[in-house]
Amino acid sequence: MSSETSPHKPRVAVVFGGRSSEHAISVLTAGAVLRAIDRDKYDVLPIGITTDGRWALTADDPERMAIADRRLPSVAELAESTEGGVVLPVDPTNREVVYSEPGSVPKALGEVDVVFPVLHGPYGEDGTLQGLLELSGVPYVGSGVLASAVGQDKDYMKRVFASFGLPVGPYEVIRPREWENDPAAARRKIVDFAGEHGWPLFVKPARAGSSMGITKVDDLAGLDEAVEEARRHDPKIIVESLLSGREIECGVLEFEDGPRASVPAEIPPVTAHDFYDFEAKYIDSADGIVPAPLTAEQTAEVQELAVAAFEAASCEGLVRADFFLQDNGEFVINEINTLPGFTPISMYPRMWQESGVSYPELIDRLLRAALERSTGLR
Repeated sequence: MSSETSPHKPRVAVVFGGRSSEHAISVLTAGAVLRAIDRDKYDVLPIGITTDGRWALTADDPERMAIADRRLPSVAELAESTEGGVVLPVDPTNREVVYSEPGSVPKALGEVDVVFPVLHGPYGEDGTLQGLLELSGVPYVGSGVLASAVGQDKDYMKRVFASFGLPVGPYEVIRPREWENDPAAARRKIVDFAGEHGWPLFVKPARAGSSMGITKVDDLAGLDEAVEEARRHDPKIIVESLLSGREIECGVLEFEDGPRASVPAEIPPVTAHDFYDFEAKYIDSADGIVPAPLTAEQTAEVQELAVAAFEAASCEGLVRADFFLQDNGEFVINEINTLPGFTPISMYPRMWQESGVSYPELIDRLLRAALERSTGLR
């Protein structure tokens, strides 16, 4: 091992990209994380997963992992080879990462001490990668298999929250077989829901994030198109009623004595968009207000709810919890994100910055916590 990769420094594999529709957002997040990792404390190995699932060795070049002229980055543009692949061991006694190309002898890249997964959406944030790392015995940042899966599926997330007495808004779920076998009945189910809770409705993929595939539907005429748009991202969809009020977010971070909540933030109304959609969030970058202009009592309440949601879903490491502060003064939890974005405009690091935890310190704390936590049942 060379002097450049000191054995005294933990080796971090930053895994990003992935097969989900949130591929580009993951690349943006990876760029920001790579900038923030203290290279005096950690050695870094960037590993990108292409949209077709190939694990690629990529350049450690955060500047190329950014939006340029409204164009989103991809792992394919960053990969050092169009064919080479990185393989993590599925043997808890061996953490050696291997790189191979067709016709070449496989090359050992060294052992990995901890993985920082910055994948968003299915095949990464949903417990699948976490399960692989559990099998491999490699520590990783963030929640385990169960919490990751619950945090990805808005249906079961809301069921868990409701079972713990947390306030959730009205919703309806259309499962794949319902729409495929009897779309008329599924449509009636949504129309009956609208009859009870009113239009407009939000039609969403049940297991996607970054505001992908969401449509605001004002009447029956736009329903089928909205369902098909959501189903492009996930065959299971969720339909939610409009919750009138303010959008409030709160970060949760695990400290030595347990999870703590950050100061909350507010997402103001986006005048150029119908709602806080993908374009508003990542391309036009709406400005969140940090800290949110809330009363001391409201701030304390939303912080308490955020930590309660973290605990209810058995989360670890970090979570961003999203709420609506309704016009009647009551909070409703919309969802949690177990691997929130770390892009320069992302709310999670901004909320912790305002709470006294700098961006590099945030990354360091997450890595140290992961290194101290064992894999397996805990």
